[in-house]
Amino acid sequence: MLTLLFAAVSLLYATVGQAGGTAFLALMAFASFAPNEMRPTALLLNIVAATYSTWLFNRGSLVDWVKLKPLLIASLPTALIGGVIVLDERVYNAVTGAVLLTAALILAFRRPKAGGPDETPPPLWGATALGAVVGLVSGLTGVGGGVFLAPVLIGLRWASPKQTAALSAPFILANSAVGFIGAIYAGQAPSGDTWIYAIGALAGAMIGATVGLRWFSQTATRYALAAILGAAAVQLLFFAIRQG
Repeated sequence: MLTLLFAAVSLLYATVGQAGGTAFLALMAFASFAPNEMRPTALLLNIVAATYSTWLFNRGSLVDWVKLKPLLIASLPTALIGGVIVLDERVYNAVTGAVLLTAALILAFRRPKAGGPDETPPPLWGATALGAVVGLVSGLTGVGGGVFLAPVLIGLRWASPKQTAALSAPFILANSAVGFIGAIYAGQAPSGDTWIYAIGALAGAMIGATVGLRWFSQTATRYALAAILGAAAVQLLFFAIRQG
């Protein structure tokens, strides 16, 4: 059942160009995974899902590698630093809960802007700052970072929605890989059943990336995911308060 849920999450996220790290964490929170397993498991599932999406976007020549370069250069070192840092259970629950709540609010209240000026290339300082912050959050919590990268790129008109989806996949892939290395170095390990969950995540990503946009309303998907993330965030924050 949990594998099917991971597959469903991966499918839903793939319809909006994401890997699913925040929702993977939400599912693991509901399933009472040990905190030292949640982060590496989520990062590994991100890698599986984002690898397929990256291959698909790159095959279609949709990835703007020039625009992606400064984001990656800034994010990879901070993702590694975040991956090496191991937070205690209370702090981890509080930080991850805050991340999930922020992601839920972004999904629930972000609105695409109709019309307006064409997108402009992001300034170097802006891309560097954005990449560094999102990379650190990715490594610390096990979130690939795409759910934060995408609304900023679209909101500041640094990329179109279609281009943002193509940029998010390799960004999530690279940062998740570096964060996973850091987590392993710090002594954390994914769940022993991760390989089963990975099969579900890959199947969901393949379906969502290829036909999901034809089958699902993006508005309905966004609100459903926001509800899941918000509920998990409340649970984690409650755990953090209770442990205090």
